[in-house]
Amino acid sequence: MIRVVLPPHLRTLAATGREVQVEVAGTVTQRGVLDAVEERYPMLRGTMRDRRTGQRRPLVRFFACEEDLSNESPDAPLPDRVVTGEEPFLVVGAMAGG
Repeated sequence: MIRVVLPPHLRTLAATGREVQVEVAGTVTQRGVLDAVEERYPMLRGTMRDRRTGQRRPLVRFFACEEDLSNESPDAPLPDRVVTGEEPFLVVGAMAGG
């Protein structure tokens, strides 16, 4: 099981706790994890990625093992510690303002 930590606004929308668990078949990638989260919580479709293009939303960042993976390929394998459930995949709402 892959552990995914969601930001507060997405937790509220999905009516879930801080961390959710999803199964990903095959190689575990950002795309696979986000597909599994959106499958389990359909109300989150379009909140983390654009529905049409699949591109990450500008104010959403992805982290794993203390590394910012936001600009990595969505099909790159995630670190082994995420795959084994030792570390979570983090979805973080970025701050903006002036």
